[in-house]
Amino acid sequence: MKVSVVTAVMNGGDTLPQAIASLRAQTHPDIEHVVQDGGSTDGTLEYLGRHGHPNMALVSSPDSGIYHAINTGISRTTGDVVGLLHADDYLASPDIIAQVAEAMQDPQIDGVYGDLEYVARADANRVIRYWKAGDYAPARLRRGWMPPHPTLYLRRQVFERAGLYDPSYRISGDYDGMLRWLTTGQVRLGYIPQVMVRMRIGGVSNRSFAHMLRKSREDYRAIRRHNVGGFGTLLGKNLSKLPQFGRRP
Repeated sequence: MKVSVVTAVMNGGDTLPQAIASLRAQTHPDIEHVVQDGGSTDGTLEYLGRHGHPNMALVSSPDSGIYHAINTGISRTTGDVVGLLHADDYLASPDIIAQVAEAMQDPQIDGVYGDLEYVARADANRVIRYWKAGDYAPARLRRGWMPPHPTLYLRRQVFERAGLYDPSYRISGDYDGMLRWLTTGQVRLGYIPQVMVRMRIGGVSNRSFAHMLRKSREDYRAIRRHNVGGFGTLLGKNLSKLPQFGRRP
């Protein structure tokens, strides 16, 4: 099974090496790395040229935002299954893609996800939050549940059937996309009960109060758009993060 991993990056030279190293260390034999660069000027392209994945497809061109870049990357993939690896993230162990491929042998599921650790930006060994996702059930969407987006891998047919990310969102396009795939798209998910990805804190969604406010507005727009609840769903989504700060694997 061929697994395509998409990385949309713009000046990610500080953290990209760890992401690339974690991908190169994967034991699964058939990985395609599709990199969509937005025009980096910090040495990202030079690093990829020297140390990129052996099966890397790199394009550097301007884009109108992260979700536009991700959509362009997905449209270039050729794998049976597609997932994302952001420049700030890295795969938690060398067998992650192999486990994804094994789980996706089940024809009854359309995608898989797992657990996520948030780590300090300056020290990737220091865990700040541990997100134990648990099994998916449609009723959980109304309580604000969602699969950890960096861990999500989907069959190519999901994007063909239910669409890509909506680039009109600046921060919550991942939440909107997952709600659409799980409701309108009727995607069936399997759960891998282990940490699949480690993600550095300090991303766009929590960079400032203004960004957090915009994220909440976009989250609420997605909730109403896909008819999974209202303000209570948004509140549940935010409150569910609090136990993650004290929980450990």
